[in-house]
Amino acid sequence: MDTQDGPLARSPSKLKTHNAALVLCLNIDVDPPDVVKTDPCAVMECWVDPHTMPSYKALEIIGANLQHQFEGLSPKITYKPFLDPNDSELRDGCARARQQAKDDAVLFYYNGHGVPKPTPSGELWCFNRNYTQYIPISLQELQRHLGTPCVYIWDCSAAGNLLNNFITFAKRLDDENLQNHNYSRPPYSDSIQLAACLADEQLPSCPELPADLFTSCLTSPIDIALRYFIMNNQLPSNITADMVMQLPGDLKDRRTPLGELNWIFTAITDTIAWTTFSREVFTRLYRSDLLVASLFRNFLLAERIMKNYHCTPHTYPPLPATNTHPLWASWDLAVDACLRQLPDLLKHSEPVAGGTSRSLTANRRRTAAAAPQADPQTGEKPYTYIPSRFFADQLTAFEVWISRGGSALTKRGPSSLPMSRDRTPSPDPVDGGQDGTDPPEKPKDTTPEGGHLVPRKPPDQLPIVLQVLLSQPHRLRALILLSQFVDLGPWAVHLALTIGIFPYISRLLQAAGQDLRPVLIFIWARILAVDPTCQVELHTQSGFKYFANVLSPRDDPRQASIPNSSEHRAMCAFILSAIARDYPSGQNVCYGEGVFEACFERLEESDFLLRQWCALCIAQIWDGNDEIRIKGVDLGTQDKLIALLSDDSPEVRGAALYALGTFLGASGSGDAHKQGGGGSGSMIHLEERIHFRMEVAVVTGAALAIKEDASPMVRKELLVLISCLVKEWRGYFIVCAWIYWEEERRRQNPHADDENVAAQAVAEWLGGFDDENHREENRVWLSSFFTIYCVLLELSVDPYLEVATNAQTVVDYITALLLESPFTRLEGTSLNVPPPCPPEISVTIQGPRSRTVSQGSQTLIQPAVSLAARPAAIRSETMNSTFSGVTNTLRRTSSFANVLRSFAFPTLDDERSSPRPPTPGRPEPAGISRPPSPNLNFAQYTSPYSRPSTPPNHAFPTSTNTSPRPPSRGTAESPQPVADYLASDVMEALMEEDMERLRARRRAGSRSRHHHHHYGGLNPAMSSPSGSTFSVDSASSSIILGLGTGVGIRDALPLKSRFYDWCAEYFKEPQMRQPEPDEPGSVEYNYQVWRQQRNEQAINDTRAQAEDAGKPVVTLQTGAFPAQLAFHTYDPHLAVANEGDGISVYDWLQRRRISHFFNGNPRGTSITSLHFINQDVGGIILTAAADGIIRLFRNYDPAISTDPVQMVSSFRGLNEVVRMRRGVGVITAWKQTGGNLLVGGDSRIIRVWDAHTEAQLLDIDTNSDSPVTAIACADRDSSLFLTSFADGVVKLFDRRLEEDAAVVKKYDSHQSWVQNVKWHPIAFGQFVSADMDGEIKLFDIRGPSSSVQDWDMYPHHLAAFDVHELTGVFAATSAVTPANWRQQRAVVHSLSRPNPLSAINTALTVPPPREPLSPFILRTSSLAFHPRQMVFAFGSLDGNVRINGCKLPA
Repeated sequence: MDTQDGPLARSPSKLKTHNAALVLCLNIDVDPPDVVKTDPCAVMECWVDPHTMPSYKALEIIGANLQHQFEGLSPKITYKPFLDPNDSELRDGCARARQQAKDDAVLFYYNGHGVPKPTPSGELWCFNRNYTQYIPISLQELQRHLGTPCVYIWDCSAAGNLLNNFITFAKRLDDENLQNHNYSRPPYSDSIQLAACLADEQLPSCPELPADLFTSCLTSPIDIALRYFIMNNQLPSNITADMVMQLPGDLKDRRTPLGELNWIFTAITDTIAWTTFSREVFTRLYRSDLLVASLFRNFLLAERIMKNYHCTPHTYPPLPATNTHPLWASWDLAVDACLRQLPDLLKHSEPVAGGTSRSLTANRRRTAAAAPQADPQTGEKPYTYIPSRFFADQLTAFEVWISRGGSALTKRGPSSLPMSRDRTPSPDPVDGGQDGTDPPEKPKDTTPEGGHLVPRKPPDQLPIVLQVLLSQPHRLRALILLSQFVDLGPWAVHLALTIGIFPYISRLLQAAGQDLRPVLIFIWARILAVDPTCQVELHTQSGFKYFANVLSPRDDPRQASIPNSSEHRAMCAFILSAIARDYPSGQNVCYGEGVFEACFERLEESDFLLRQWCALCIAQIWDGNDEIRIKGVDLGTQDKLIALLSDDSPEVRGAALYALGTFLGASGSGDAHKQGGGGSGSMIHLEERIHFRMEVAVVTGAALAIKEDASPMVRKELLVLISCLVKEWRGYFIVCAWIYWEEERRRQNPHADDENVAAQAVAEWLGGFDDENHREENRVWLSSFFTIYCVLLELSVDPYLEVATNAQTVVDYITALLLESPFTRLEGTSLNVPPPCPPEISVTIQGPRSRTVSQGSQTLIQPAVSLAARPAAIRSETMNSTFSGVTNTLRRTSSFANVLRSFAFPTLDDERSSPRPPTPGRPEPAGISRPPSPNLNFAQYTSPYSRPSTPPNHAFPTSTNTSPRPPSRGTAESPQPVADYLASDVMEALMEEDMERLRARRRAGSRSRHHHHHYGGLNPAMSSPSGSTFSVDSASSSIILGLGTGVGIRDALPLKSRFYDWCAEYFKEPQMRQPEPDEPGSVEYNYQVWRQQRNEQAINDTRAQAEDAGKPVVTLQTGAFPAQLAFHTYDPHLAVANEGDGISVYDWLQRRRISHFFNGNPRGTSITSLHFINQDVGGIILTAAADGIIRLFRNYDPAISTDPVQMVSSFRGLNEVVRMRRGVGVITAWKQTGGNLLVGGDSRIIRVWDAHTEAQLLDIDTNSDSPVTAIACADRDSSLFLTSFADGVVKLFDRRLEEDAAVVKKYDSHQSWVQNVKWHPIAFGQFVSADMDGEIKLFDIRGPSSSVQDWDMYPHHLAAFDVHELTGVFAATSAVTPANWRQQRAVVHSLSRPNPLSAINTALTVPPPREPLSPFILRTSSLAFHPRQMVFAFGSLDGNVRINGCKLPA
């Protein structure tokens, strides 16, 4: 493999030299009039002495040699010598050269050694026809004949005159073209020039050197470099100059001395250029064209040699000087080491005549050197050449750079990565920080002008490492080092691509060595993650076969050598997905190579990364490709992907949804303008009804499986999938929205005598089916769509802003279609009647409890399951059974009615009911609190009424921050005429239009299959017969009412997913080195070590703090009732939540508030649980509110991060809440050792969540109608946990038992509400509980159900209770009542002694309210022990939090 046999760069705009005009104006034996030669002087031209033969013969030989020398640089170019041409021949030759080259570049070489020097005005010389006089030719004329692009070489004295005037004339020509609007060719100023000397310099005439020294350096670098070495270095006594000129070998054979020297020379000159020139100049001159790269590589040698003879070669574009680069010393060392072996190499060879006057490499290009033979007389074996250590030493230097801090960051300066034009050192600059002190500061984000840390300057050996890839002995080592380099980050990959890695590793894909597979796969994964456009080359060069063979499920004994085969197969799946992404040819070759089937088989592998990327590869292969989708359905791929929705890994679940999304028409393209659509394609091998049923079943199954997923990332992908169904089956969703609206209006006004139009319409529609099976089938279908619609409504108020924003886009799209539908003209419809303003949520409900969905939720009782086995029924029964649960659903403030009211009646807009996301810069309405935005929030709301003035562009993301407003239509101010058709007619028309859209899609696919016999995707314009949102078939006679659903509505669906790009970021992150926090010596590492040592010290100091027992530490004024308290285990932080949704974090040692933010739960609800989690490495605040939502926040400490507080994640911890008069909301318990979260409260279940998988583990039945008041997990790995209830019962659960029989033991000694339950911190198997009557009891799970010890602390009721985690101490506070409120008492007691350790009496000045501040917080104070230190905090109704020390038991 040799780079000289192929392209050096993959840039589409690279320069390509087509032909060359070699002009020789020598006029041998006749000296030009303005040149005075020395005696002796340089005479050789192209290694020929012209005075040793007739002049005409010498000229022919020189011309032939010059052509051979240029062919050695690039043999595929046509070279045309012009020997002493006259002016006409020169002009005609230039014109023909441009005509032949067309749009490619022409090389113009000019040797003017036999004519006068160029004139200062920019004229060069040639001859007349009779050679009796010199004829000047203007550069302007030459430029017009040669055109552009062009490369010029000026080898003559005063060559600077030509270069400088050329630039002047080129600018004039460019200005003329600009004025004439001629942009067909590149500008003349972009032409490349190489000149032998400046305008005031003469060419050197040293007799030891050739006369055409500049040309010799450019075309015969090894020849002239060895001669220069001989002239400037003392050779050993046994080596002569003649021996040097007989150096054996061939330039093309790197195993020979001459070939190795040429190889080393190429590596050194490449490296000098790489380390000296800018990236743009290097890419243009050294990686765009083979001939240009060789010329400029050899130009560096010309500059080194000729500057010693007072001659300054220069170029355009101008280049900095390189003649003193330190790598020239490495070249001299390599030449010296090679020449010292000459005596042994030439010991048995015959001397070659000619001596130093002959060309060392001229004959080597035509005949390879003969292999050395053994001496026939002595039998002595020939000498074996010892290769140079140059490359091995350079690899060692590169390895040292990587292993000794190459990945470390540094400040900007000489040792940092050079700045690019956009003033950024790399695509992904890394935030830095300060050095660790005592205590070390955690790295803070800094501005680029500040202490921003950037990657270090790359090693000088990088170009040499690429050259080493050409050598079989060093190839594996070089690849390993290269893989370690590209693993440093995208900036390293960009550097490798800039320097020209692509042709090297692309050819290695053809190598048979199995030892190269892992490292090649790794490198290619990094390259495609940074530069996906490599997919074209991998396709054209059949590189995809290499990775398809590795991914193939066929047993291949050769693959046994791949270490960590699952991860490497995952990389192959990523590479193949990148080849197929948005590239139909790549999709087809991947499918033809069996990649689709291989990914299908590997969806059940044990490695989650492999499962994830196999699903993503499937997604890209069948994205927009109708034929491959059909093949995938035949395999049952969609069913297998649905099965993955229960996978433990959230990434796998997201990948499965992404694949299902592209299956149903979502775009997997990286182009933001490609929106997708067209459903699952034609599926002409399926019946029409089966096709319909498959699409609905896929989305219904995914919605039911994912709607309560804890991962916002997965819920976002579910929305993309649902939006695909909404796009193609919008008529069904319009019907569901109308039914939902009508049912909600009936629920709001249950005493109205209006007819139930929705129930009647459904019954009439179902009654139109004569066949019982069809009637049941259509009822199930409508039920499925209604289920999906209800999931959409629930997601539209998702606590994670990005999920909610995307869902609001889909819901508003459906609502806008509903308002444009014929439903608005029905008699008896309530769509045109403004809905009443919703009352505030009533949080105290009189009467018996009702089981409802949690606040903030609109999940309905799923009808799809219950309807499947039900027979047809009368109208009222049909309505109640099909949409049961609608009237019982607790509506949130942002209900569907308010969404519709903001559309149909904009003058009645209500701030709390608007579905749109918050507008940046707009002041929030009073009474509304916004939670912190999640990290990487890319979603933006898209209004269905924002239609661009130009043809739809479908750009993503669409920024539409204004409230959506419908076009002019009938509203309450301009009522529309009542239609003479029924609601069932509208339902039938909308559904029939959807079916007609499906038929048009199938027809389009059938035509595509008829005309194309290869695997091809559907044309996006044909996949769905709609240019926007309405069907082109909507005016056909088959659809009643003349519907055109969606005319004037913006085509905002399907949504665009970023999941693939997010997953691909994995392959940009370093994998071979430890993360920054695990790297010894890093700021992160030092910070974590300091935290660990401090944390251990805090545990050891717990007992010593008893000396400060009972003393007040600090009082914090919060300004509101501190309903929930939580201490950070190691940092001096106290989190305080008020009775609403406000959260404050205090540094209680410094007595200051460090942050304040809002939880975002609805008005009327409260935060009912508060924890710090992951405290060893910093901490995250976990909250649970009465709306059933779990939220997690980070960046609350400005000393660690200057970023604003961010919502890490949020999900619905409980989907159903038992509404009661006295509730507790949601109660949680966090178990750090297993990463499990237990969630209970006003529910009959306790749900266990796994933080690692972001999935629900199990639902444990409490077997109780009372709410859960507290949950306590056992230490370490125990599966036991305690739960207390409002009816006074405490239960012991074991998670290992069946979910409905997990109760191990029941303790019913308490007679009232149990406020809290805690495990005994010292005695194993014991726990303590306290009730509101003031009784505190100690139990032993190994004994009877009765208590072991009792304390009657407060006969007038107890408010709060807690136990220290490490010591046998508990604390309790007295309740504050309207009759006894002037003083509140807090007592600290030992679990092993009868008498209290200390008591604190607090005087209160404000009486308690007659009604609780929150229906979910019934206590009048809060209490929390510090997990380690001997302090506790209790909050009072006066808004103060008092932190006190406590004694330890003796």
